[in-house]
Amino acid sequence: MAQYALAQAETGQIISLNSKMANRHGLIAGATGTGKTVTLRKFAEAFSDDGVPVFLVDVKGDLSGLAHAGSLSGKIAERVEQFQLGGESYLSGYPVSYWDVFGESGIPLRTTISEMGPMLLSRLLNLNETQEGLLNLVFRVVDNRGLLLIDLKDLRALLKFVAENAKEFQVEYGNVSAASVGAIQRALLALENEGATNLFGEPALNLQDWMQTRDGKGVINVLN
Repeated sequence: MAQYALAQAETGQIISLNSKMANRHGLIAGATGTGKTVTLRKFAEAFSDDGVPVFLVDVKGDLSGLAHAGSLSGKIAERVEQFQLGGESYLSGYPVSYWDVFGESGIPLRTTISEMGPMLLSRLLNLNETQEGLLNLVFRVVDNRGLLLIDLKDLRALLKFVAENAKEFQVEYGNVSAASVGAIQRALLALENEGATNLFGEPALNLQDWMQTRDGKGVINVLN
């Protein structure tokens, strides 16, 4: 079983993670400057070296340099020498793919309303049970008619269509509440105001896009 070296104590002992335990939940905590980001980076590098793809969220941009090898200078050179980390051989770049919901500093991260589905979308919109039931009705109409819901505009249009033809759909699917339609439309408006419009569209993300390797190393997918 592989051991992922994460740090080295002053005593010389290597602190590592058994790969058998790597699928368990973990928490990296500490005050500012104690090495939380460095620890996360070491995890990502260790997984990549072992051929395991990685997905991580980089809010501050601290991890964007993973793609390029560093250089030995200043305190970095001192630490490498102090802990006998191998000099120049310690420095290496990693295969990285950058993702960005807004498509400004990476590959656009997209999904469609249809792929998200009514259950997850209901949670995103914070709908109650009645409103979620109506959303399920809308998705059933979409499936039965062979339609696709790509973005928020599509969902808005279909909600309007269902409301305008409520009597037709009530016979087959149950009651169509105008109040619930209005509540969902307002929730969609709030979501749009928060910038979620950029999230929905095509081409939609395929999770296999995150399960890639290059030259035997797992690709590190960084969401900006």
